[in-house]
Amino acid sequence: MINKLTEVKKILKKYNQQHLLIFFDELTEDEKNILLNQLSSVNFELITRLYNNSKINNPVDYNEISPLPYIEKNKLSNDKIKYYSEIGENILKNNNFAVVTMAGGQGSRLGYKGPKGTYELKFATFKKSLFEIICDDLKRTNSKYNITLPWYIMTSGENDYATQQYFKEHNYFDYPKDSIRFFIQDQLPLIDINGKLILQEPYLAKVASCGNGNVFKCLKKYNIIEDMKSKGIKWISFGGIDNILLKNADPLFLGLTVESNYGIGSKSLFKEQPLEPTAVYCKKCNHPAILDYSDITLELSESHNKDGSFLYRETNLLSHIMSIDAVDKSCSFDLPFHRAFKKNAFVNEEGMKQVPDSPNTFKFENFIFDAFSYFDDMLLLRVNSNEEFAPIKSFTGIYNPDTAMDKYEKYFGILRHDL
Repeated sequence: MINKLTEVKKILKKYNQQHLLIFFDELTEDEKNILLNQLSSVNFELITRLYNNSKINNPVDYNEISPLPYIEKNKLSNDKIKYYSEIGENILKNNNFAVVTMAGGQGSRLGYKGPKGTYELKFATFKKSLFEIICDDLKRTNSKYNITLPWYIMTSGENDYATQQYFKEHNYFDYPKDSIRFFIQDQLPLIDINGKLILQEPYLAKVASCGNGNVFKCLKKYNIIEDMKSKGIKWISFGGIDNILLKNADPLFLGLTVESNYGIGSKSLFKEQPLEPTAVYCKKCNHPAILDYSDITLELSESHNKDGSFLYRETNLLSHIMSIDAVDKSCSFDLPFHRAFKKNAFVNEEGMKQVPDSPNTFKFENFIFDAFSYFDDMLLLRVNSNEEFAPIKSFTGIYNPDTAMDKYEKYFGILRHDL
């Protein structure tokens, strides 16, 4: 331990993070080992660079921005829907499709302790967790096509154990256990406004997941790409855990993506309000991209074609399809990190847990859509929010459990009451 402590002290001094050992002498031997092991594995060079680079303002060059064309599902003829759906159905029937669910979050914004995916919704005669609702969607596909979709679930270091225990306790919701595989998302330390890491406990620095774009590095890290190839997987769906109307295996979407020859497809929703704080799809330098809402002007948002259709109103609902080759290629990309300003409790100099009144730390994340900019083009399918978008983000915000369940029950015809 002495040698490791000496090495950690050198690293902390180099990056001006010596405060992380302020309680070291008061810790138990086990706690000392936990802290030293954690700090010796932290990439201080990376987190410092991300912090410094995030101070730099990179204005958007609007001369590089152009619209990303989209297909509107509601305007497709019945013949086209049938044609493209049959293409997708053949891929499903041939067992060439897999589903990745990104479920690394906790339920704290819902006032719930535990993995977000284990949060249970209360319907009239039953309760179902977000995981079970996703699983029901997969089982409907399996039953319809007489297949078993391989299901890959990305957890986090914070919720992996609890997630896997939850699946065991619920008998994997009667899904074939051998067809479910968990893998853990990478994490980075949080850093405060002064460039200092914060302590979650006197023996533990606070870390957070690296965003959904980290999925590519993790698929490679855990040899999941090779596992998919060995199963004959050619197309992969990526979706989050919190949208209870997400269609994980949509034959129409799959068929359209396959026929586009782009290797990438995303679903979008129409942005009703021009300055609603949501990012939109576009092209930057003729490559697919996302334009952050802070960079969207009223003029840009209201620009439209001669037929009245808007050019920059397609928002991301986190529903993507990629070919195995496109995913394999994306595993080699070093995606950019985005900074988010968050409120996080920390251990103060007196050793007490302190809850701040306002955001106090920076979190750095990769986003899955940043990988799309490495490709020439992609398919974009606009869908109906009442049929495919019922996310649960927080207990009191616009994307709350009651609102999501109302949309779910209208779509599936399930009655609900408060318990």
